[in-house]
Amino acid sequence: MPIHLSRIPRRRFLGQAILAGAGLLTGCATLSSGKRRDKDTFALFSDIHLDANPEVLQRNVNMARNFEQAAAQVTALPRLPEQLFITGDLAHNSGQSGDYATLSRLSTPLREAGIPIHLALGNHDNRDRFWEAFQSLKSARRPVHDHQVALVRTPKVDWFILDSLETTLSTPGLLGTEQLDWLARSLDADPAKPAIVLIHHNPGISGTISGLKDSDALLAVIHPRRRVKAYIFGHTHKWSTEQDAQGLHLINLPPVAYPFRDQDPSGWVLATLRPDGMNLALHSLNPSHPAHGKKLDLPWRA
Repeated sequence: MPIHLSRIPRRRFLGQAILAGAGLLTGCATLSSGKRRDKDTFALFSDIHLDANPEVLQRNVNMARNFEQAAAQVTALPRLPEQLFITGDLAHNSGQSGDYATLSRLSTPLREAGIPIHLALGNHDNRDRFWEAFQSLKSARRPVHDHQVALVRTPKVDWFILDSLETTLSTPGLLGTEQLDWLARSLDADPAKPAIVLIHHNPGISGTISGLKDSDALLAVIHPRRRVKAYIFGHTHKWSTEQDAQGLHLINLPPVAYPFRDQDPSGWVLATLRPDGMNLALHSLNPSHPAHGKKLDLPWRA
């Protein structure tokens, strides 16, 4: 399962991680900062690409500083998000142990603010080194053997986090039959409740950035199960949203680290749920970017 980093008291070193389960505490809890968590808002990060050396640059961008800036934007919100999801490519390049140590250290302010963090894996991650960095996960029971998979229940939506890491440093991703079967069974267990699927890889394997190899098999699971309202992913380092012919929202998160094209924003997204849909707001790390602060209204398909 993706890791759930629980809140920690201020000034305490990042402690042990615990497994994300189906029964996470929800609601607006008052925190030591005096702020409250809003049970209907969620911070969405992707492609953070942290390195063991926080001074390393990629494409003339300091990834560690970008993550710190994004984290500071989240903790500065008047009401804090109920959860924070990071949809893969946690590590800079090949998932080195020191990369995850940097993540542990830089996520401390978010945890001190009382925000649970859920981490999934991408093609620049290494599953074994990730588990070594977070020892409590190594022998933990998971819904799908040897994959980071979770169901996070919240009042309005169930969040299904899947693991598309097939091979470290190989661009395409793969879910596999076992993971897709688990998703189908889990979706069928509560067909009336809206659901959102989060995966690192984008659908499709064509184009300049190869995505999910078994996209057709995934869509064959989620298209007819109309409780699934959105598929959220990263990987392409590009912010975009669209709705396919089946009414499914396809949400491509911006990178926290760096975009592939100069005109695209780096940053994160704040999602606010309502019974019939979701509002998205882009928080660009460059406040002068034309997309910064723009809000989108995504109604759920029937």
